Amino acid sequence: MSCDAPERRVVRVSPGGHAYDVVIGDGVLDELGPRVRELGAPNRIGPLLVVTNPLVRDLYGERAASSLEQAGLAPSFVEMPDGEKFKTMKTLESILDAALRRGGDRSSVLVALGGGVVGDLTGFAAATLYRGVRLVMVPTTLLAQVDSSVGGKTGINRAEGKNLVGAFHQPSLVLADTGTLATLSPREYRAGLAEVVKYGVILDEALFDLIEREAPRIVARDHELLGVIVERSVAIKARVVEQDEREQGLRRVLNFGHTVGHAIEKVSGYSRFLHGEAVGIGMAIAARLSRSLGVCGDDVPTRLERLLEALELEIALPADLDRDAIVAAVAFDKKARGERVVFVIAEAIGRCVQRELEPSALRAVL
Repeated sequence: MSCDAPERRVVRVSPGGHAYDVVIGDGVLDELGPRVRELGAPNRIGPLLVVTNPLVRDLYGERAASSLEQAGLAPSFVEMPDGEKFKTMKTLESILDAALRRGGDRSSVLVALGGGVVGDLTGFAAATLYRGVRLVMVPTTLLAQVDSSVGGKTGINRAEGKNLVGAFHQPSLVLADTGTLATLSPREYRAGLAEVVKYGVILDEALFDLIEREAPRIVARDHELLGVIVERSVAIKARVVEQDEREQGLRRVLNFGHTVGHAIEKVSGYSRFLHGEAVGIGMAIAARLSRSLGVCGDDVPTRLERLLEALELEIALPADLDRDAIVAAVAFDKKARGERVVFVIAEAIGRCVQRELEPSALRAVL
């Protein structure tokens, strides 16, 4: 298959002078080898390590290896356990040890084949291995394709909170094969839709309208629509990251729903909720907080909650989760500024602002 296949959607991301392509389309996984080979010019491609988990390797490992080998590359694989609770220093060390055993230098390349957890860990490893090597993202979940594979955020979780240790390290290439979305469980797929809705709420009313209008087709994984929403989501994130790579200002808008979402994940031990599920609940709470502050009318939380439910996502915080623990986790969030926390507040669908608030402001809407 030609790397210039006409059905490909390509979004160029150019943060801080480091430009790379996000290539979107059914079957782009089979182009992994030639596209990685292109990264070598004029420099060589050193040892190549593919990081994945057992499930994804069973599904796509052979295709990835075949494409790389046909391009004259010699990949090796390392597997990590599946799940947010394994986004730890121990797992990071296992990836680094596997890479170091292969030898190499700064010409080495790490390939992340999997979802957001694989991508975050592989990205962090790439940022630190030999003080920085090239990173190729091959996201196989909707959430990773529209969000975590783009923008250079990497990291691991600690007992104190999510993603508190990490680095900014931009990939050299992202291949988002929409064909892989067909093998996602319904739960994983729905979790990814939460991130797509987020983009509509914060910056793109037209995208939100499209999801509202086509919710049944999106739930049914309509192939054409998936290509559209992945491209639109990536383009929005690219625009934000290009203006604020290190999250000093504008990029914080991407945290809509995440401040509470991360707290939900932490309080529940990173095992009860998928990231997107927690973000969905967090967005519903953020919209209600926006209304309680008088920043928006009833239409914002009403439309958002209706859409999340149409996409079969939860909008209510489970009764058995400790509200005080949620507030305490929010207070420790990396977005905290002293005693106050930066919340992303919705003014309208497609428009948001940032507010520094006491964590206790959440109590009335939890």
